[in-house]
Amino acid sequence: MPKTILGDAPKVYCAGPLFNRSERNEMSAIAEALSQAGYSVFLPHRDGMEFRLIHEVLVDRGWIDREAAKFLHAAIFALDVFQLALECDAFVWNLNGRTPDEGAVSEAAIAWTLGKPIVAYKDDVRSLIAGQVNPLLVGLVDFRTVEEISEIPDALSTAIVSHDWPPIDVNQMSPKIQQAAREGEALWQTMTGPGIPLNDERIADVVTELFAPESRVQS
Repeated sequence: MPKTILGDAPKVYCAGPLFNRSERNEMSAIAEALSQAGYSVFLPHRDGMEFRLIHEVLVDRGWIDREAAKFLHAAIFALDVFQLALECDAFVWNLNGRTPDEGAVSEAAIAWTLGKPIVAYKDDVRSLIAGQVNPLLVGLVDFRTVEEISEIPDALSTAIVSHDWPPIDVNQMSPKIQQAAREGEALWQTMTGPGIPLNDERIADVVTELFAPESRVQS
């Protein structure tokens, strides 16, 4: 991999649908292709939090279903914004599905706004607009997509090499992005601290400590 303005081993945020085994397997294959090419990868369902699993732990601990979901959603949002804004240098977007995954669309918009290099992958023929992807989506990747997972690393390398935007200064971001990124960074540092075993119970502890309503934090 050529050295770029983003460093020797850029970290890549992988976004896409994760709602069934085949979707998760496809996202894992994308991450593996990038890792094999020398990239560092953030894959949300592997490296972050899976809502269903953490939510089950919180409910088992006595939190009301809706209340737990509310602050867990806030934690996931903050963690993803931190990864997108500060931790990751580039963005790979899986557009497959009858309609693109809503969360990934939002993440792609954030990455594009922050000036991150983006590569989009799509080998799904389904589309809502005359066989074409919505122009407001593919416009984020200059109307180009990659059709083979094996082609993603080279496409990303090209996007990074041609990237001429300066690094993003967190202090120049909007106050809301700064706040979410700070909260996500605190969560990430706690989750990945030395000597801390990472499991659903531990993640639930951290999420409760950082994001649960103060009046309901449990001992």
